[in-house]
Amino acid sequence: MKYPIRKVHPFLRPVSGALYDLPTPPNLNMFWNFGSLLGLCWATQVLTGLMLACQYCASADLAFDSVIYIMRDVNYGWFMRSTHCNGASAFFVCVYVHIARGIFYHSFFLKHTWWVGCSMLLLLMGVAFSGYVLPWGQMSYWGATVILNLASAIPVVGTSLVEWVWGGYSVGDATLKRLFVFHFLSPFILAVLIMVHIFYLHDTGSNNPMGVDASGDAIPFHSTYVLKDLLGFIVFFFLFFSVVLLFPDAFGDPVNYSPANPLKTPQHIQPEWYFLFAYAILRSIPNKLGGVLGLAASVAILYVMPLYPQGKFVGIQDNPFSQVLFWAFIGNFILLSYIGACPVEDPYLGVGMASGVFYFMFFLLYPFSYLFWDYFYLNMVGSFHVKKI
Repeated sequence: MKYPIRKVHPFLRPVSGALYDLPTPPNLNMFWNFGSLLGLCWATQVLTGLMLACQYCASADLAFDSVIYIMRDVNYGWFMRSTHCNGASAFFVCVYVHIARGIFYHSFFLKHTWWVGCSMLLLLMGVAFSGYVLPWGQMSYWGATVILNLASAIPVVGTSLVEWVWGGYSVGDATLKRLFVFHFLSPFILAVLIMVHIFYLHDTGSNNPMGVDASGDAIPFHSTYVLKDLLGFIVFFFLFFSVVLLFPDAFGDPVNYSPANPLKTPQHIQPEWYFLFAYAILRSIPNKLGGVLGLAASVAILYVMPLYPQGKFVGIQDNPFSQVLFWAFIGNFILLSYIGACPVEDPYLGVGMASGVFYFMFFLLYPFSYLFWDYFYLNMVGSFHVKKI
């Protein structure tokens, strides 16, 4: 059943088609709210980031002091910085839930939408890493030293690439300026990718929990999903600002509240929590080049999923084999994140190596799980029903 299209002024037609009259499946659940929440996170980060950039000084001698000045002397500077720092964590919570929903309901078969989303994830990780370095605290400095030095494992050009990124022979003032420029400009590049992502999504239509073609029953985005998104915004803001106001340092590393000291290495160097799963894979591989490849593959492997053969069932809500594998993967992801925060010693190394192997095995076994279920259902259950009839 087609709903009537309203007459819209030509100037407002693109906005109306994208936000108001967009044909949407009528059965989307709460997990589809995280797409709009990601847009809200982007807007929050850009707004607070612009406010912080007005007072921040991208200098190795003054960066840490400028952050302290923002926290103590700038009107509501503590609020802006707490919102920005915790906003990064909220951003990745929404990203990971958004990706998990896409895997669960097989949204990755919307190939171009998924591939653009994967590119957005890689860029977002770069933005988050560069932002973590900007306060120029002890963990920021050594995190930049360790992570950027990984590029030296690349054959032939590795050493030259590291020196170019560093702007010298060690992490210093030039490195900080490069990362600040990247961190400031990248969100606007991300905005372009968001528009491309939405364009492809509107071109193919959104997936739905049932995994069936719902184009004949589509409803306009407004007012059903506008109201659902507004409710999601209210819940998100309540939880988010509860953390910002009551537990502003919950996701921060205490070591990073000390100024960067090139002469004193922290006892345990670790990234922010949203990178811990990849960091655990990196350090569980004894070879440096192998670790770098494992780190890159932990995210790049998402690009492979649209190439899976599409089975009978578009989602896994009716597939017990894939459901068990999916939830085991989620548990393994949490375990990897925990291992990444543990010391580099046994038994954490052994567990991290086993978890890393299962992480990649999931992407190998996942298509076979639902193809096996197709075979099992069609040949075993289906034939049983035929004989019974």
